[in-house]
Formats: sequence, structure tokens, C-alpha cells
Amino acid sequence: MNATRNKSVVITNLITESLSMAWQSIKVNKLRAVLTLFGLSIGIFSIVAVFTAVDALENGIRKNIASLGSDVLYIQKWPWSFENDYKWWEYAKRPVPTLDDYAAIEKKVSSAELTAFSVSTMRTIKFGRRVYEQGGIWANTYNFIKLRNLEIIDGRYFSPTEYYSGKNVCIIGADVAKNLFGKQRPIDQYITIEGKKVRVVGLLKKEGAGMIGGSLDDLVLLPMTFARNIFDIRSDNLNPFIMVKGRADVPLEQLKEEIRSLLRKRHGLKPGQKDDFSINQSSMILAGVNQIFKIINLAGWVIGGFSLLVGGFGIANIMFVSVKERTNQIGIQKAIGAKNIFILLEFLFEGIILALLGGIVGIVLVFILIQLVGFAFDFQLMFTIENLLFGITVSTFAGIISALWPAYTAARLNPVEAINTTF
Repeated sequence: MNATRNKSVVITNLITESLSMAWQSIKVNKLRAVLTLFGLSIGIFSIVAVFTAVDALENGIRKNIASLGSDVLYIQKWPWSFENDYKWWEYAKRPVPTLDDYAAIEKKVSSAELTAFSVSTMRTIKFGRRVYEQGGIWANTYNFIKLRNLEIIDGRYFSPTEYYSGKNVCIIGADVAKNLFGKQRPIDQYITIEGKKVRVVGLLKKEGAGMIGGSLDDLVLLPMTFARNIFDIRSDNLNPFIMVKGRADVPLEQLKEEIRSLLRKRHGLKPGQKDDFSINQSSMILAGVNQIFKIINLAGWVIGGFSLLVGGFGIANIMFVSVKERTNQIGIQKAIGAKNIFILLEFLFEGIILALLGGIVGIVLVFILIQLVGFAFDFQLMFTIENLLFGITVSTFAGIISALWPAYTAARLNPVEAINTTF
């Protein structure tokens, strides 16, 4: 037990003394240390900043995809992913989904729990003299709220009476409210769409910029029963589509096949003829997103890797210079009993400390960048604990790799030759 304890004390003292010597060396050469860690700071800043931005982008996209619903099917004219023999003119000739298709699915597809019909378009929205030209119109049947999570922070959703009687009511997104009403409460105010007065009954919570166009911030939601009086909902330009959510006890593939069978029959398609509609789901987008982010992450490693390589060479170069300058000192240390492992750890710790200081500076720069981006743009970057640990780990690893050979060279010096070396 005593032997083990003594061994632990010896190892602890060895590490402590090596760290102390390494830190003293860095303090003596402050300017050189600052110039050395600057290169690695840029490397750590580059790689952590890239991955922080990629994480924010990926989280935003995945959040948008999640809002589509993993258990919801979208019947549309165009597919979300194309086959290898894609011929756009064949897709262009397809009919758009109709309200009759929607009614048939709702009535005859036993696997369906919820169904909704939607159209969307861009229109100028007015309130008094204020005009919002970036606004979108999204008209839906009543069940839409059960298929898409709507966070209404003021007011309410359409009542059944309002919907079925075709009342001129709407729910607006945060950007629409900000541009048209400013700090004024929009509830029960009237906006103008296509010359029609529409009463605002609900205000949506701000979602932030949608990475794939999924944000509701710049939209006005209308009941389909009202929208069909001012828009041609059969127009291809309004991108009609049907949303279908299956029962919990029914596999998605079974729901898909039921819908396909019904629509093929309704559209008079013969065996062997291709479908003249697309049944899309969020997993189709997710598969493509996963592939894209594999490439982006690889690119991030390449960009950051080159920066780290430059910083690592800087540390290695300075460490070799340090070994040369302190050759006499190393000889004296060995002559009075310092072991090779002590010399090796001294220089190794010096390289690691330099790298860690460089990494911390790089991480601080990333944090500052995040604050600036959040202040200047409607895009929130999150500095996660994972990215912090990643930056520290990469810095430590870079320090070890950069300092290992100089430290090994110093540890192998002959004490007599080292003492007598002159420069």
C-alpha cells in the first residue's frame, strides 16, 4: 500500500513540476507565445465557427421538417424527390389535387384519421396605408390546426361556425403583424387582401426564419371556405395539396397504398400507367438532408483542418526553437538528476498549454461572432457545450501532436553534449 502511495506521489510531483517549468517558460517568452497561439486560434475559430453554423442550420432544417409531421402524407402534383429518369414535362402535365380528391380521401380511406386541403400564394397585404408585399396566403380546411402545430399567442383559431359559413377571418404571422401593426394589437383589426376586408382573429408566435420555407411568420392563414371566393383554388399557381394523417395503429405504407389505389381509380388510370400524382412524406426530405450535411461536415473538417495544420506547424516550429535555445539548460537539468520523462513532459505540457490558450482565444472569438450575428440578423446561432468541448479537445490534440517530436528530441539530448553546446 505504501509503495503504491509513494509511486502516486512521485508521479504527481513529476507532472506538477513539469507543468510549472512549462508555464514559467511560456511566461518568460510572452510575445513569442502570443504569436504562436495566434495561428492556432484562427484554426480553432474556423473549425468551431463552421460547425456551430452547420449545427444551427441543421437544427433549423430538422425543426422545419419535423413541423411537416413524420406521420403525415402530402398528395401533390410534384414529388419532393425525382427518379433517375426524371422528365419534367411529364410531371408538368399532371392535374393538381382537388377538393373532390380531398373529400373522397376523407370519406373513403379508412386508414386516414385526419385530412386537410391547402392552397398557397403570394399577395400584397394592406392595413390602412401600410403595405406588406412579402406576405404569403395559406388557405386550409378546418382540420389544418390538428395537422400543423400552431402556437397562437393572442386571439384564437377559426370557430367551426366561422369556417363553415365562409367568414372573412384570418390568423397572421409575427412578421405580418410587425410590419402592418407595429406595437398595435392586431386582434379584431381588418386587413385587406385582393380588395377584401379580412378580420384578424389570431396572432401566431414568432418561429424565426424557416430553413426550407416552413416558417409561418410572413403568412396569413385563411379558411378555405372564404379563400375559394377570392382565389381560383383549382389553379396550378396556388400549389394545391392534400395532407393526410393515418390512424396510430396503421402503418404509413398501408395508408399510402390506400390513397394511391383510390386516386388511381378516381383519375381513371389503367394498370401499367404511371401515377399522375405524388405522395410525399418528410422522410424523403430527411434522407436528402442527411446526405447534404455529411458533405458539409466533411467540408468543415477540410476548412478547419488546413487552419489547424498551419497553427500546429507554428507550435512545432516554436517548440524546436525553444529546445535549441534551452539546450544548455536541459543539459544542466539532466546533470543534476532530471530524467528523460521529466524533460519530455516539460516540453509536451508547454505545447499543450500554448494550444489550449490558442483554443480558448478561438472559442471566445466564436462566442463574440455568435452575439454579433444574433444582433444583426434574424438567425440565432447556439454555442453548445458540445462545441466548447470539441474546441478544447481539438486544441489539446493539436498541442500533443505538435509538441511530441520536439519534446522527444529534448528528452534524448546527451547531458554532456547539451551543456557544452554553444550557439
